[in-house]
Amino acid sequence: MATIQSIQDEIIEDFGMLDGDMEMTIGYVMELGAKLPELPAQYQTDDNIVKGCQSKVWLHADMNKGKVVYQADSNTAITKGLVSLLVRILTNQTPDDILNADLFFHEKIGMNRFIGTQRSNGFAAMIKQMQIYALAMKAKINQ
Repeated sequence: MATIQSIQDEIIEDFGMLDGDMEMTIGYVMELGAKLPELPAQYQTDDNIVKGCQSKVWLHADMNKGKVVYQADSNTAITKGLVSLLVRILTNQTPDDILNADLFFHEKIGMNRFIGTQRSNGFAAMIKQMQIYALAMKAKINQ
């Protein structure tokens, strides 16, 4: 099973091949979003909208064998690509691993250069929501 660290390292390597080209990077993020499996309509509810995102982002979490499984979607291509990176990193990890994760990939790939302040705030809100879900899943395990 891949660790949060190793998945981030893979993402950094993938983005490294783009040599910091902003247009190619944005295109790649959008391509990643297009590959994200569609979130079933039953989860595209107001309760699953991530607060603090300019775009609509739906995030759903379940547990499978002690690991958190995230599903997500967005109404914009770039935001969908961003949330797909988080889903890739944090899905199939334990709640403790998610809560203790050091998410550094976005700094290493220079994400702040191409997403702007508003999306940066939304990205932070996505991370926070994923951590809240992990905390809720941890509480269920410890009951």
